[in-house]
Amino acid sequence: MKLVSTGSFIRRTIVAGVALFGIGVALQTTTAHAESVNSYISNQKIGHAKVTTAIWGGFPKYKYRHGVGKPEGVVVHETANPTSTIYGEMAYMKAHYNNAFVHSFVDASRIINIANTNYLAWGAGPAANQRFVQFEQVEVHSKSAFAHQIANSAYYTAYILNKYHLKPNDAAYDGNGTVWSHASVSKFLGGSDHSDPVGYYASAGRKYFGQAYTMAQFYQQVKRQYNQLHHAAYEKATYRKGSGYETAKLSNRYTSYRLYNHIKGTRATKKYTWKRSKAYTGKRVYIDAIGTKTAKKSKWYRIRFKKSASAQRYWVYRKALDFGTLTFNKNLTLQKTVKADSNTDYYDHIPNTLYVSKPVGNTSSLRGQTVAINCEGFRIIDGVQTQWYRVVPTSGTPYWINATEFD
Repeated sequence: MKLVSTGSFIRRTIVAGVALFGIGVALQTTTAHAESVNSYISNQKIGHAKVTTAIWGGFPKYKYRHGVGKPEGVVVHETANPTSTIYGEMAYMKAHYNNAFVHSFVDASRIINIANTNYLAWGAGPAANQRFVQFEQVEVHSKSAFAHQIANSAYYTAYILNKYHLKPNDAAYDGNGTVWSHASVSKFLGGSDHSDPVGYYASAGRKYFGQAYTMAQFYQQVKRQYNQLHHAAYEKATYRKGSGYETAKLSNRYTSYRLYNHIKGTRATKKYTWKRSKAYTGKRVYIDAIGTKTAKKSKWYRIRFKKSASAQRYWVYRKALDFGTLTFNKNLTLQKTVKADSNTDYYDHIPNTLYVSKPVGNTSSLRGQTVAINCEGFRIIDGVQTQWYRVVPTSGTPYWINATEFD
């Protein structure tokens, strides 16, 4: 990176020289089996440490170029100090943050976040600082430790990308992307002449695995971690469409919730304010689908503020809507005859209720027939009550008919 404990600047200069110019430096001889680091991580089923938050209040808080909480990617550093520890590096950085600081530190067993990632750090030059979350890797000294550190570093990179709704994109080839080495920053953005972690990765890879480890390989590990994290992070939900024209009203609690383009937590979402829809308590909305989160069983509804099916649609939490009251008288054993002139739809659920219904037939096909009924439901909204009967056919699924359609 740029700021480490006493004497490390000289070490970094040597490492950078090795990485950039191939200067001959005597390295400790270690017998290494030629197996890729990524394969070793996979074969050994190496996981990752949890992100530990230890935010220090002394760091300054300046927004990124697009605003607070809007980084554009991640810069990967390493300390170039073979004798330092993660806690020593953190303490040194806090004492010298006016010169430089990063958001987090990673070693073989820890990922420690010390600065709020919603605000920029300064560790890679002005252009990178205003764009990216940055973290340091403390040098480790064994095959297992290096593999664990790579797994932790790749996970943390993926974690940040997922947190800020960014997709993996390697910046090494064209200077555009979300995953950056300090070396790529120096090459494409300037403001720095450092080349980490290229030299450290190459040296440790050769020493412990018989082949240089590269940022391209690290990027593949980031993508693997991102795919696992990205899919695991989202909740599952089941969906069912209704007729598209059922209605409910905004409840007196609707301002406690937000509008979304997808059910919150099931994928990356956008939030919308109610102001754009001129919302107020009691305003009628149209509903065309219901979603139920698999784990929590919470219900969400897709609504629009205009009758037109082409109007913009939003997902909203159940408690933002008022469906009135719905009560049931179950376990009935009734026989009723459908009116001879009946001609209306019947439904899989009582319409305009929290169940969201759709028509499944028309009573014109049942005229004059006596049907079996096993439940009645009463819906009340705005002081108006409607009564419905659940018909049990001789075969097939039960359905609901308005009570006014029977003699």
